[in-house]
Amino acid sequence: MTDISLEKEQKIADELERTFPNLTARVRRARRVMASLEKELIPSVLVHAKDNLGFHHLSHMSVVDWIEDEHFEMVYTLWNHEKRVQLTIKTMISRDNATMANIDTIWRQANTYQREMREMFGIEFPGFVGEKDFLLEDWDEMPPMRRDFDTMEYANKTYFSRPGREDAQDVRDTISKRNGEEVPDFAKKYSREK
Repeated sequence: MTDISLEKEQKIADELERTFPNLTARVRRARRVMASLEKELIPSVLVHAKDNLGFHHLSHMSVVDWIEDEHFEMVYTLWNHEKRVQLTIKTMISRDNATMANIDTIWRQANTYQREMREMFGIEFPGFVGEKDFLLEDWDEMPPMRRDFDTMEYANKTYFSRPGREDAQDVRDTISKRNGEEVPDFAKKYSREK
C-alpha cells in the first residue's frame, strides 16, 4: 500500500490558519482542504486564496438551508490548477437577515451564482448588480429553494386549482394509462387518481 503524502494540503491549511487566526482549516483527504470561518472574513480569505495561494478558479458556490438552526451555510469551492487541490470555504449566515458580501469583483462568474442565490434563497449581496428576474419571471412567492417553501401547496394552488384547469391530468396518470403500468405507491400521494 502506498503512503499518500498530504504535505501540500497541510501547508495550505497551516497558511490559512496562520494568516487568519479565527479560521479553522483541516485536510479532508488528498487534494481536499476545508476551511470554516465567520462571514465577515470571506472576502479577505477569498482574495488571499486567489492572490497568494494560487486558487485562481472559483469552481462553485452553493447554499445549504439549515432551517432547524435558523441559518444558511454558504459554500465556496476553489481550485488550484498547479497544485491540483480543491479548497472548500464555508460560513454561516442568518436566515432572518440573509446577507453576504458580494464577491463578483474577485471572480466575475460569482455574479451568476449570486443572482441564483438571491432569487432561489432570498440572500442579498450588497453592492451586487444583476437583474432581479434571473430564472423566475414575475415571482412573488417565498424563494422556492428555502426549505419552508411548500412546493405541493404552491403547485396545487397554481396549477390544479386555476379556472380552465378542471380537466388537467397528472403526468404520472397519463403515462401509466398509456403504458399500462400502475403508478408506484410512493407517487400515488401526488397523483390526482388516488
